[in-house]
Amino acid sequence: MISRSAIKRGSQLALRRPVCAHVAQTRGFASPAPGATGTGSASYEPTSIAGLKVASKDAHGPTTKIALVVKAGTRYQPQPGLTVGLEEFAFKNTNKRSALRITRETELLGGQLKAYHTREAVVLEAAFLRDDLPYFVELLGEVANETRYTTHELHEEVEQTIHLAQEKLAHDSLAQAVDGAHAVAFHTGLGAPVLPSTSTPLSKYMNEHSVAAFAGAAYTKSNVALVADGASQSGLQQWVDSFFKDLPSQSSSEISLLSNKSTYHGGEHRAELPGKSSYVIAFPSASIAESKPEIAVIEALLGGNPSLSWSTGFTLLSKAAANAPGANAVAKNLSYSDAGLLTIQITGAAPAVRKLAEESVKALKAIAEGGVAQEDLTKAIAKAKFNALTAHELTGAGIVAAGTSIIHGAELFQAAQTIKNLETVTAEKIKTAAKAIIDGKASVSAVGDLHVLPFAADLGLKRSLFTWFIRPIHDGQPLNTAVQFPPTRQKTSITSFKMTFAWKAAGITYNRYLAIAGRAVRRSLKEDKRIAAERRGEMELRFAKWNNGKQGEVQNLAEANNAAAAGSSSS
Repeated sequence: MISRSAIKRGSQLALRRPVCAHVAQTRGFASPAPGATGTGSASYEPTSIAGLKVASKDAHGPTTKIALVVKAGTRYQPQPGLTVGLEEFAFKNTNKRSALRITRETELLGGQLKAYHTREAVVLEAAFLRDDLPYFVELLGEVANETRYTTHELHEEVEQTIHLAQEKLAHDSLAQAVDGAHAVAFHTGLGAPVLPSTSTPLSKYMNEHSVAAFAGAAYTKSNVALVADGASQSGLQQWVDSFFKDLPSQSSSEISLLSNKSTYHGGEHRAELPGKSSYVIAFPSASIAESKPEIAVIEALLGGNPSLSWSTGFTLLSKAAANAPGANAVAKNLSYSDAGLLTIQITGAAPAVRKLAEESVKALKAIAEGGVAQEDLTKAIAKAKFNALTAHELTGAGIVAAGTSIIHGAELFQAAQTIKNLETVTAEKIKTAAKAIIDGKASVSAVGDLHVLPFAADLGLKRSLFTWFIRPIHDGQPLNTAVQFPPTRQKTSITSFKMTFAWKAAGITYNRYLAIAGRAVRRSLKEDKRIAAERRGEMELRFAKWNNGKQGEVQNLAEANNAAAAGSSSS
């Protein structure tokens, strides 16, 4: 460990370095940074250090960002809440440091710590000045191997943070729609929600013991990857050897991670929610390991976000949104280790969302029919190149994708090869790919005003056998249970079966029916001894006299009254 005095001395020495004053007095022309002139030199380079998968790239800048990417996302959790619980316990008390000490040391070094999770990974991220690499590598190794999962932290901090996130999710129609699209697309695994809903019985599945067991299964050398942006492999070698040597190679936990391969199903999900409505249309696309440049170009062609704020832009969704005021749409290709979803995400007022959903499907069908101008295709290819490079090549970008790739043994992103593949895309390839998408089975999720939002069949999309309906409870939050209705039989089953209630058939109100039924039930009950005694004029009430704090003999009240009356008359 690095002591506080060492941190203080390091900070003082940094301020005394003469190079700081020298840089302030030096002026010159800008020169390209290393790797800036080529498209392939700035990509992550994979290696293995002490049995740990490592990927790094170094632009020789003054700051560094490292992340421990753990294959423990929601698709791998055996019980709800374990992934978010593992995330919330990060950077808290360990066997060597308290949470307060971690906070103070990080602030003294000017660093930033962050923990978050996706459907595939839990990510522990640290950003800091380049010279402080040893401390933060040690801290990540300590969090992975020596975190204390205590009861008081679970109840006082972890659960409270999760409940706040759940409350936010309960009013986020787009997040619920994206979760719904994944649920009907993949069912389990990738179909699990990123965050459990408020109706999920978390206390049944998540406690300090289950989270600790999940951490034991997740934090193993075969299951994690260390990704560094701004550090060389030689610089990482020494510190990874020292601080990750105690990380187990295999899990010894009593629970194991889910490992089911993703299978696409498709279907429809509908949930009522007050406020803004959201609509997600999704189709199966390429995984991280697959090379399908046509999907990236279709995503850029659909677009939705104009390049200029005051211009509609060339993308099909931005043009469609201009004709549906009150709603906006954006296309996003979500790639995972073994599957992918090309999504069109629409939000806004329900009538505008319905119109924009119809226009979005028309736009996708127009691509499949070859109705795209060559100029728009050229713009879309250029936009796809920009999107790919900014997602992976900017400082700190692509960390999660790089970590996921090396954990699953996939090839890391190569900028030069990606650009070359995008340049081979033609109008015919786009047409073929779009036709395969629109002819396939869609996954549709509607959250909001279901009276207005369309069904998949209304948009001309191929649908699954089942539609998932989720009805809200009183506070507007959706239930965590779904009922399946075959869409092709739903109308027939409802109209062919009609339930007749007795109170309706009798032509009376429901309250009147309850009153009559109550009297009938009371008459049908067998008479107990008390009722029989009352009819005979007898009272079953009993009493007992108390003398000097002692209870006397229990007597029948009626008999005692008769005896007292007889005694008084005789006297």
